[in-house]
Parts: sequence; structure tokens; C-alpha cells
Amino acid sequence: MSFPFSAAPDRKSFTALIAFVLLLIAAVFLQATVGGKQVALLIVGAALGLTLYHAAFGFTSAWRVFIKERRGAGLRAQMVMLAVAVVLFFPALGAGTLFGSPVTGLVAPAGVSVIFGAFIFGIGMQLGGGCASGTLFTVGGGNARMLITLLFFIIGSLIATHHVDWWFSLPSFPATSIVKTFGVVPALVFSLALFALIAFITVKLEKRRHGALQTPVISEHVGLRRFLRGPWPLVWGAIGLALLNYATLALAGRPWGITSAFALWGAKVASGLGVDVGSWVFWQVPANAKALAAPVWEDITTVMDIGIMIGALLAAGLAGRFAPSLKIPVRSMVAAVIGGLLLGYGSRLAYGCNIGAYFSGIASGSLHGWLWLVAAYIGNVAGVRIRPFFFAGERQPVVLTGW
Repeated sequence: MSFPFSAAPDRKSFTALIAFVLLLIAAVFLQATVGGKQVALLIVGAALGLTLYHAAFGFTSAWRVFIKERRGAGLRAQMVMLAVAVVLFFPALGAGTLFGSPVTGLVAPAGVSVIFGAFIFGIGMQLGGGCASGTLFTVGGGNARMLITLLFFIIGSLIATHHVDWWFSLPSFPATSIVKTFGVVPALVFSLALFALIAFITVKLEKRRHGALQTPVISEHVGLRRFLRGPWPLVWGAIGLALLNYATLALAGRPWGITSAFALWGAKVASGLGVDVGSWVFWQVPANAKALAAPVWEDITTVMDIGIMIGALLAAGLAGRFAPSLKIPVRSMVAAVIGGLLLGYGSRLAYGCNIGAYFSGIASGSLHGWLWLVAAYIGNVAGVRIRPFFFAGERQPVVLTGW
């Protein structure tokens, strides 16, 4: 047996092999129990995990670096990702079909629950150490602390499902898609102009603070070796995530989401422990009731989430960076607990996370995606101010300024 770029088996090769075997087992199981489409979604999830890991495409760190240091490369990469996504998504959503199959966007009401949910989600990003996608790919990559964040992310999501009927009754604008309201071309022009404006602002603020834009780090690997081992340029990650979200739209009939699976996992466990979650209003919605009654491997989001973790494990193995450590400072552990709860609770109130509400919401032309972006950014600013209490290395004066 041969191993990539190695004359003999070593830990990184073994880790990559384990990830590949797990992916193969999961694919065979899904093919036998659900079907080929679910296998394809598992593979898309794995590709997302590999892309997130190799490009180090973290929404949380990108926002923190911009808030603290005015370095905007991460935010600009997000604008590239969104620009590619809307160019792909809007024509399909306007037509209502993609490759002959019906598709629909993730469009939700924009109101008080979104504002509050996204705000506390933003705080949770900075305390938990990741967003929804960041939590999954860092867990897959071997970050033991993020297992704590994920556990309490699930618990927070479950708790929120017991309360969301009250939150959703608060004032809000109806679910609005700018694609349906204004048409594909005007919606594209509006969205691309906003992405360009945000990118322009990050450039101006970064140059004002530092005099010039930060020079990208040059990788020691090139060509196929760099593709397999990383690290990737941020723009590779941005384009890759947009293309894979488009693949999700084609296969699942709706864009990429993450956190609905966390609520489902929590509800399954709670139900097994005797909690009557089926009586909660959230789980009486037909789609949610169906998911709760069905095996988890029939849930699209669950399958893709598992794929993300396996893909990140594969990437970490190929990069030789899979090295879990259980040495977690107490304050950091407490931050993971609080952050996870805020992430889980906030994502349900806001109709999604940085993926389902922000990325896929904006890619769907939903106004709630833009509201989520503003509220979550403010939450991140608050989270950056709170972080030094929990993380010793950040206990120094932080100068924060507005846009």
C-alpha cells in the first residue's frame, strides 16, 4: 500500500486512511439504506470539510481579525464567496428549477428573533471559538476543545426549539426574496454592489491602519501537492464553498445548512431519555415532525454535517496536522460551554447560522440574511470585547473603532 508523498506509513497517512475508510463505510451504508443522492450529499459535505480546513476558511477568525486589527482579507474572501454564489443561485431560484429539478432558497422572516438570535450567535462565535461550519471542521480536524462547543451547541439548539414559537411571534417582516420581488438582474446588481462596497470599505480601513494590504503567506507546496496538503489561498476556499453550495442546491433542492441537524440530534437524545419533545410546537411542524420520526441518516443536513467532519479529518491527515490535545484551560472550557449555548440558541432564533442564514440566506436573496449579517457583526464586536476574560493571551488593551 502506498501513502501520499511518503515512503512508509506515518501518523498523517494513517489519519487520512482512517478518514477515507470512514467515508467509504458511510457511503456504502447510505447507498444501501437511503440511496445514491444521499451518498452524493455526503461526498459534497466531505468536500466542504476539506475546503474549509485547507483554506482555513473561518468566519469567526476573519471577523475577529478585522474587528481588532482591521485586516480584511477574510472578509473580502467572504464577499467573493457570496458574489460567486449569487451569480450561480439567482438565475436558478428565479426560474424555480435547476437541471430540471425544483429548487427553493432559504428565505425567512426578518424581525426581532433574527436580530437577537444573530447577535448572541455573534458573541457565541467569539467565545465558542467558531461558527457552525468552523465548529464542525475543527472538530473533524482534531480540536478537542471544539467538541465541548459542539456538545453545548446541540444543547442550546434543543433548548431553543422549546421557545421558538414565542420568539417567532414577535414583530417581523414577512419572508422576502429580492429575486422574486425585483427580478434576477436587479437583485444581482444590488447584491454585487453591496459586496463590492463592503470589500472596498475593508480595503480603505486596512490601508488607513497599516498603510498597505497584508501580503498573503506563500505555501511551501505547489500544484497537486498544495491541493492535497494545503494550505489553500482564501480565494480558492471562497470559490470552492460557493460551487459546493451550488451542488447542494442541485442535489437537495435547497442551499447548504448546518444547524437544523444539531437541534434534531438533541431532540433524538432527549426523546430517548424520556423527554416529550414531540409535544413542543417546533416539533409539530410537519417537516420537523417527519425528521424527528425518521432515522437520522435520512436527514440531509445530518449527512452533510458528518461529511464535513470526515472531510476535515481527511484534510488534517493529508496536511499532517491531526494532533488532538486534551489540555484545555478552565476558562477556555467555560467559554466553550457558554459560546456553544449561545451559538445553538441563537441559530434557531435567527433561522440559521453563518451558513444557513448568512451564506445561504444572502445567496437565496433573503433579506433576513442581510439582517443576520449586521446583527451578528455587532455580536462579534461584543464577543471580541469579552474574549480577554477567558483567553489569557488576549488580555491586553484592544482598540475598537466603527466602520
